[in-house]
Amino acid sequence: MDPTSPNPPGWTPAPGSAQEVRLEGDWILDHAMEIAARLREIPEGVAAVDASGVRRIDSAGVMLLARFARQRSLAVDALRFSDRHPALVQGIDDVADDRPARRRDYGFAAALERLGRATHAVGRDIVELLGFTGETRVKLLRLLRQPRRFRMTATVAHMEQVGLDAVPLVALLAYLVGAVIAFLGSTILADFGAEIFVVELVSIAFLREFAVLLTAIVLAGRTASAFTAQIGAMKAREEIDAIRTLGLDPIDLLVIPRLLALLVMLPLLTFVAMMAGLAGGVTVGAFDLEIPPQMYLARMHETLQLRHFLVGLSKAPVFAMVIGLIGCLEGMRVKGTAQSVGERTTSSVVQAISLVIIIDALAALWFMNMGW
Repeated sequence: MDPTSPNPPGWTPAPGSAQEVRLEGDWILDHAMEIAARLREIPEGVAAVDASGVRRIDSAGVMLLARFARQRSLAVDALRFSDRHPALVQGIDDVADDRPARRRDYGFAAALERLGRATHAVGRDIVELLGFTGETRVKLLRLLRQPRRFRMTATVAHMEQVGLDAVPLVALLAYLVGAVIAFLGSTILADFGAEIFVVELVSIAFLREFAVLLTAIVLAGRTASAFTAQIGAMKAREEIDAIRTLGLDPIDLLVIPRLLALLVMLPLLTFVAMMAGLAGGVTVGAFDLEIPPQMYLARMHETLQLRHFLVGLSKAPVFAMVIGLIGCLEGMRVKGTAQSVGERTTSSVVQAISLVIIIDALAALWFMNMGW
């Protein structure tokens, strides 16, 4: 008989024993589906399986028989193989026997890995931002020695985009937030009969914190994303490479005009936000607290100190540097695809807003501890 001819697996009851079956045929991987079907046909109550009569058997057949024995709870010696197959059976037993149970994964390792990668990425971003800041400062100082590098037209155009176009939005948000702060403050202070202190609450809060913070957050979402998208699109179209080929400096051409525009316009927008927030407080005082505008302004004039205005305004240039540098840096980091432009635009907004809030919190603590 040709040993390679197909011989499907099968089984027959052992003569004289209702608890034993004999296997026959080829119990190999090619007949795996038929082997599983034949094993399911073996009736319950079988206590021994004689596999010495099979013509051919491989690791798949041995493993299926071992699984059948475990499922039927057969004894260790219930499976009897031919003397030609001891090495194969022993090898399968060594691999499959006493394997440790797989440990349940609760995701801690993956979470730690992601945390480590995120920490490393944050550190890399900080190093890149510091390096980009240093390069930009060096080239800003170079403008003092070489004024011909200054791009007046581009700077004025960005001042219009960054500052004038944002005035309505900044003024509206500041006015509404000022009104909300005055209303909430009056609700609490009314229990103590001290509604008049709403004037100090709104004035100090807006001059020191809210005006510059609101303005910086608006520009971080509006301007940083615009800078990243504009420079990123140029990077994707290889226009920045063309600028370098022409012997021009992308920092001088693209970054410094945007940065100077922010440095000029953010303090001005902060002043607009201060006036709008104070106007919101005056409105709530006149219509809800029965404090006439003249009395409100007189109280503000008596109690307000110039240092609150200077503290708030001193943060504006710092926030302008942070927003401008992050927006331009993320644009420079675009890889050249539309997906990369979107990812870097999102990253610039998140980084700018986060850094603005962190710096504002640290500055507030520092000014308070200094008694300013």
